[in-house]
Amino acid sequence: MPVNRLARSAKPRPGVGIVHLGIGAFYRAFGAVYVAEAMAAKGGDWGIIGVSLQSPATRDALAPQGWAYTSVTLGPDGPKTQMIEVLQNVLVAPENPAAVLAAMADPAVKIVSLTVTEKGYCHNPATGRLNADHPDIQHDLKNPLPRSAPGFLVRALAARRAANTAPFTILSCDNLPENGKLVRDVVLDLAQLIDPSLADWIATNACFPATMVDRITPATTPENIAQLAQQTGRHDAAPVLHEPFRQWVVEDSFVNNARPDFAAVGVQMVDDVTPYEHMKLRMLNGTHSALAYLGYLAGHKTIADTMANPAFAALTDQLWSEIIHTVTAPPGVSLQDYATALKARYANPAIRHRTWQIAMDGSQKLPQRILGTLFENIAAGRLSPGLCLAVAAWISYVGGVDEAGNPIEVKDPLATHLRKLSDVAQTPAEKVASLLAVTQVFPPTLAQHLQGPVTLAAQTLWAIGAQKAVANLTKTS
Repeated sequence: MPVNRLARSAKPRPGVGIVHLGIGAFYRAFGAVYVAEAMAAKGGDWGIIGVSLQSPATRDALAPQGWAYTSVTLGPDGPKTQMIEVLQNVLVAPENPAAVLAAMADPAVKIVSLTVTEKGYCHNPATGRLNADHPDIQHDLKNPLPRSAPGFLVRALAARRAANTAPFTILSCDNLPENGKLVRDVVLDLAQLIDPSLADWIATNACFPATMVDRITPATTPENIAQLAQQTGRHDAAPVLHEPFRQWVVEDSFVNNARPDFAAVGVQMVDDVTPYEHMKLRMLNGTHSALAYLGYLAGHKTIADTMANPAFAALTDQLWSEIIHTVTAPPGVSLQDYATALKARYANPAIRHRTWQIAMDGSQKLPQRILGTLFENIAAGRLSPGLCLAVAAWISYVGGVDEAGNPIEVKDPLATHLRKLSDVAQTPAEKVASLLAVTQVFPPTLAQHLQGPVTLAAQTLWAIGAQKAVANLTKTS
């Protein structure tokens, strides 16, 4: 079958109403799809300008296709495709930061959304506040053309204030607890350092709605691209693959109420996102991270492969038994049913979600995914052997060597520091003590309480390996 490059259709293009920072696979498989469907259902000029804060790869792949791409749903009955044409341009911030600021300052833009991952907020995960010593923040304090996501937000808001233009709504779509509050805090912290009167204007006029996002989106591989070309007869250089399930819960707080009609396409517009985000971050992301570290150490490449191992399938039940006490169910939701559905999603063999991918940036993820649950269980006098084993697995993982002695490519903003701490320590107990002392990750009071149970878990993990440690914990053969 001859294969032609994917090309955008001749349909009229919408005007731009959204700038999105961090135009990676997840947002293109999730938020952009919702926006496209909302415009199809209810209209509006909500075209998106994407911004890459680092690499030109996404821009270079999408530009020849007119910014169109394929969304591929990986279900048990085979893949289903949908062409997405909501993107209008992709800017590469390091190449032309002024163009990014100009796009964000355009009065037609009503929303600036973000998927920049935990580390992109340049914050201290233990406190949730801006890390003013971060190299990118230090740069952005001295230069009007920024590097960081907070820097672009603050400088663009400053331009809108100077032009007497209303601020945009800042919509975080990252997996972070109280993500609206987090981005508000880092923006106001940075604005306060640049111009206190600007901080006051932002605090009074801008909106930072909280959100909960959920759709498993594995990284696209060259094999995926080749398979899609064979299936469709068109070469798409930047498709996105994802599971059928999706859920977006959004706090309905937007500047001048300007937003797409998200509710028309299934977005849950609510007054309080907190119960939804706690449920998801702890029950889904917490177990996902535990499976990633322990599964990787046991030699499993993907979450589906990990779940095919009976001991690890049982581990999810153990983890949820520890987590569920700390979660308040959202209205009308059964936490047990939610856990059952998660287990089925994890086991979907069509989703090749790599344990290594999920294991990235653990120093930024552990506080909200696992440590909050541990803190509450400790305060209530409840044991958490599964979660402590997961923390021990993270400590082993960031040491950079797997159980067979092979190197691990650890992707983490603290990777070099964590590796040095691990290398200096000799015994499991010493490694635990050294890593728990990293205050950017572990609040000192929590670290003190974790010392005993995590050391015990680490000694078991180092002695018999992840597979046997999980089997012993779950009493599976």
